[in-house]
Amino acid sequence: MEIAGSYEGSVTIGLNRRLDNIDNTIAAAKVAKSEVATLYAIELGNEPNFFTSSDPIADGQSWTAAADAASQVLWQASVGSALDKTSFAQAGVFFGVGTFNVSNLAQKEEEADTTQYVRSFCHHYYPQSASTADLDELMSHTEIVEGVAEFQSQVVAAQELDKDFVMGETNSATGGGGGISPTFGAGLWILDYVMQATILGVKQLFFHQGTIGNCTYLMLLLMSGWRKLTHGTGPYCWWDESVNAPFYGAYTAALALSGASKAAQLDTGNSRFAAYAFYDSSDQPVRVLLYNSEYYTSGTRSSVSVTLSGIPSTSPSVSALRLTGDAATTTVGEGAITVGGQTFANATCELQGTKDMETTQATAGRATFTVQASEALLIYV
Repeated sequence: MEIAGSYEGSVTIGLNRRLDNIDNTIAAAKVAKSEVATLYAIELGNEPNFFTSSDPIADGQSWTAAADAASQVLWQASVGSALDKTSFAQAGVFFGVGTFNVSNLAQKEEEADTTQYVRSFCHHYYPQSASTADLDELMSHTEIVEGVAEFQSQVVAAQELDKDFVMGETNSATGGGGGISPTFGAGLWILDYVMQATILGVKQLFFHQGTIGNCTYLMLLLMSGWRKLTHGTGPYCWWDESVNAPFYGAYTAALALSGASKAAQLDTGNSRFAAYAFYDSSDQPVRVLLYNSEYYTSGTRSSVSVTLSGIPSTSPSVSALRLTGDAATTTVGEGAITVGGQTFANATCELQGTKDMETTQATAGRATFTVQASEALLIYV
């Protein structure tokens, strides 16, 4: 808790409900409240859709979505009363979408009059399974669109109660990533996934950073001020001995969204090519993101050319930043991965190398851009 309290950003703490020891959980919640000044929310139980009748919380009874909803609202009220606090719980914490979902829980919250204790609702999402992980499928724009759309009704249910919906745990594949998580293709997936989630209305995405002994332990040590990097690479890790491929996608997503008031999907979602526009507070376009999700590993690299029109006459040329790598399967240290021609320094995360802003001439308000397979281009208009 002290380590979490030293973090300057918002913190969500997960506490135990499965063992049915509410006094212990309340005691832990009080410590979290006192130690973590930037505490955003407390989760009461993790992935309760996996609880069974043999778990203490079930008391030998069948554990159903209805039983879980009744348990959640009871615990929220008890913990909230003990903390003398409302709007503290990140409710749900469900894995995937099934009978255990935010829509059903939100209805129970209204019936039990416990919505005042809920700050946000939460699901966990992994589009791939470690045992069958498929990088080609993971980074496909059509698959990303369809996967995120499954949560639309859950986001709406949260919004109807004026609550945020978050992905409280997410990454490319379950069980450590199935070998695809450290790749450049996974970084491209993150870029497109963040766009889809943002447009849908997801407010936060918490990317899983590995297991104890891999990234999680290392990150805690770093937060404690211990800087010696000696632990092995965990497949989910954005940072360990290296700044890994997924971070390149996350960084580009941040560049695309930075300062924008609105984002819009320009494509239909029915092909492997994606296009997004970002607007300022005056509804003027400021950036366009193009993503070619065709899977490339070797040989001849295909490309797609796109013409943008309506470029202001005051802009005779347009600049762009390219996110690219040797292949979708490339990992840091085994091939080139760059954003605007630059890489990240492993010790500091700072950009290194000469920044390459590509320039394209606009004629009569039109400019054409080419994006290769397994590549993205951020255009500044």
